[in-house]
Amino acid sequence: MNKAFVKESDAEEEDDLPGAPPLPAGTRNYMTKRGHAAMRAEFEQLVKVERPNLVQVVAWAASNGDRSENGDYIYGKKRLREIDRRIRYLTKRLENAEVVDPATQQGLDQVFFGATVAVDDGEAEATYQIVGVDEANAGEGRISWISPLARALLKAREGDTVRFQSPVGVRALEVVEISYK
Repeated sequence: MNKAFVKESDAEEEDDLPGAPPLPAGTRNYMTKRGHAAMRAEFEQLVKVERPNLVQVVAWAASNGDRSENGDYIYGKKRLREIDRRIRYLTKRLENAEVVDPATQQGLDQVFFGATVAVDDGEAEATYQIVGVDEANAGEGRISWISPLARALLKAREGDTVRFQSPVGVRALEVVEISYK
């Protein structure tokens, strides 16, 4: 096979990963203790386990001779670049992280970062936890503090009705319960 078809770009790739949510200018990367621990664990796994193991495989593959058609070498180098890019990304996010423990929040009668909020739209009740950008997972009820819903809920109290712009139009939700876990 011609090298032109397997040669990877040597250009430095962007550290931000596709789909990585940007933070608003001048803000810190807020995250909960759980989210910080998960991100730290991923970083440690990549640095201490996956990368060293992959370096061994690439070194072994390189010692086999011709690298142009060596699948282990080509795939290993590509995967190594992916791991290095993820490590750079995690390093930046962890350096800028400000860990907020929801259990130590002041003003527990209002919605702030880390709050778990039960809301009712008149048809059904839902529960959301306001978390950091890197922790958000709408399927699990964890929404980013910069999302339209979270911004509408911030500083609301039990019994308040908040309005926010959703993809289906303006929605109104009543805050049923606020807790900090």
